[in-house]
Amino acid sequence: MTDSEPAVLVAGEALVDFLPDRPARLADVENFARRAGGAPANVAVGLARLGTTPWFWTRVGTDPFGDHLAETLAANGVPDRFVERDPDARTALAFVSHDEAADRAFTFYRNDTADTRLEPGTVPDAVLDSVAWVYVGGVMLAADPGRTATFDLAERAAARDCTVVFDPNARPELWADRGAFADSAAEMFDHADVVKATSEDLREAGVDADDPHGLARAVCERGPHTALVSRGEAGALARATDAAPWGPDAVAHDGYAVDPVDTTGAGDAFTAGAMAALAGGERSLSGVLSFANAVAAITTTEAGAMAALPTRERVERFRGS
Repeated sequence: MTDSEPAVLVAGEALVDFLPDRPARLADVENFARRAGGAPANVAVGLARLGTTPWFWTRVGTDPFGDHLAETLAANGVPDRFVERDPDARTALAFVSHDEAADRAFTFYRNDTADTRLEPGTVPDAVLDSVAWVYVGGVMLAADPGRTATFDLAERAAARDCTVVFDPNARPELWADRGAFADSAAEMFDHADVVKATSEDLREAGVDADDPHGLARAVCERGPHTALVSRGEAGALARATDAAPWGPDAVAHDGYAVDPVDTTGAGDAFTAGAMAALAGGERSLSGVLSFANAVAAITTTEAGAMAALPTRERVERFRGS
């Protein structure tokens, strides 16, 4: 952890995941474990665990689930300056189901919840002037006023030369019109410098190509200078254009062999690892992928997205083993 002002701002949902006690259809599961989650919350805690403590702008209820999230964020060293409490809305919930390969699906309870009620302009311009990196995610684009607040933040951050990182994080369950998600993602590509996504996310976002390398190339053709495509157990790849501060490149990393227990949050762990590496001065995309894949691999070996996020020391031990 660091006592200096954060150089990174993460914005978006914090929610409570309910994880099943066994792989099965959600309708067949009787027992669940409660875990703090939400992609931006996972990224914020992941960054803090890796020694790159960020600001985190989110909104949770004053209900017991909101208490749990606020306490978990604080326990992980995430500053509470922009962790809002909403007395008039409940905290979002997500029930997770797993198949035999530990892949997951989500059932959300997120209608008019606190996280959808972020208001534009809450993060002052002075804070954006003080940070170098801003992360936003696609779930926040599904409902207003959070959608408008997220675009407002990205636009102001880009105008202040922050590096804007966008994770489409496609969740079709949240969109009545899947075409609206693709339109929103395309609009966010206009403000983003770095896009981190899976192939499935990108195809839902309207980016089409025959293979992951083609998808990364197509992302960069839409405006972002860098695309990071995570591929689960197959590792990840990256592409950057001449506009990237780390220079043009196209690289891949095969990932690490582990026995997965729960893949929930692995992509968020990858994002936290990539951002921690880049914000820490890593300028080799091969090095970024190696570090980010290690963070993600470790996370899959324990249950719970946030609970499994590793420290930098653990990541370095893992990479050296």
